[in-house]
Amino acid sequence: MMTMAVLQKDLFTQLDAPFTGEALFDCLTDLTFFIKNVRGEYVVVNRELVARCGRREKRELIGRQADEVFPSPLGRSYRAQDEALLKTGDPILNQLELQLYHSGRTGWCLTNKLPLRDRQGRVVGLVGISKDLQAPNERGADYSPLAAVLQHIQTHFGEPLRIADLARRAGLSPYQFDHRIRRIFQITTGQFLQKVRMDAAVRQLRESPDPIAMIALDCGYSDQSAFTRQFRQTVGLSPSEFRRTTGS
Repeated sequence: MMTMAVLQKDLFTQLDAPFTGEALFDCLTDLTFFIKNVRGEYVVVNRELVARCGRREKRELIGRQADEVFPSPLGRSYRAQDEALLKTGDPILNQLELQLYHSGRTGWCLTNKLPLRDRQGRVVGLVGISKDLQAPNERGADYSPLAAVLQHIQTHFGEPLRIADLARRAGLSPYQFDHRIRRIFQITTGQFLQKVRMDAAVRQLRESPDPIAMIALDCGYSDQSAFTRQFRQTVGLSPSEFRRTTGS
């Protein structure tokens, strides 16, 4: 049976133009989609992003950076976010963000950005989506305290994290905190913590030559055996098997 890489190469080399997904994402109105080059300039956008930026045509966004199409101060923060990803290659996963549009509308969304690499592994751009959790101007929960706590989890996943402490940071009871996490991610807080740590582990196993024991500690596990048990339960392979299978 042919490998995934062979199947993909067999299909994509037959295409008349590179596949970007632009036409597909143009059909969706509950998310924005974009591809940017190494300078953080828009190269591909969907219609919904154009509309939310108060523009009529895609060409009004193409070649511009985030701070040129989004109002301050969020536009500057989006550009800084892009520049950090393009410099480090570290993806942005499940980041809760407040979108502010030229019309003055606001809406909460979940943003994911991934690096695009050339054949030598160098970062040459990024691709991302921001999916609505709350439609612009819809009256709903204020997610800002939760967003700060989720950012804390994303940057401190290697440390001991207690749900009660996280809830306290958000000014919520553990029950309220877990309810909001379930509403956004459709998983429990414990599962979300596990997912963040597993995402980091998978990334390090693919991209880093570090020993598995070191990766286990970096991802918040007390020892390699505990990490291996959790990894096998989640991924279906041991960390070493995963590393061999992915050719890392």
